[in-house]
Amino acid sequence: MARKRHHYKRRGGNTYEIDVTTFLNLMVVLVPFLLITAVFSRLTIVELNLPSGTGSSSEVENSFRVEVIVRDTGIEIGNGTDIIAAIPKKEGEYDFESLSDVMLELKRGYPDREEASVLMESQIPYDYLIQAMDTVRSVELPTDVDNEFELFALFTEISVGDAP
Repeated sequence: MARKRHHYKRRGGNTYEIDVTTFLNLMVVLVPFLLITAVFSRLTIVELNLPSGTGSSSEVENSFRVEVIVRDTGIEIGNGTDIIAAIPKKEGEYDFESLSDVMLELKRGYPDREEASVLMESQIPYDYLIQAMDTVRSVELPTDVDNEFELFALFTEISVGDAP
């Protein structure tokens, strides 16, 4: 019996293999690195609001809103209508410790208020906005235990905007 021949030929030639050794080496190093760093990275979100416009006159009379205005000359603290305190710079730097003391006194006077506005002049560096917000939001007070401090919330609902 005659053998039947196929009409196609197997092409002879070089066969190529994919070398994945380099890629596997990269994965061996990259995966543990990503797993280790993922444990230490945390995301903190602070919800910010835009300052609200002035409402009706009865609403203004019944409300007290802390306004911290960071100016080139220093920090001003207002109640929405008037400036109630001014903290000048000390040796060219903003005095956030004095701001913390004023915020603590205001919180003692208005314990039910949570709203505050932090307003900045346009040429002030962004880092001072963050420091002012942190100072307005909370304060560290010493506890009865030696050399330990406890964090207390002050005005946690912060609005940011441009200074008038």
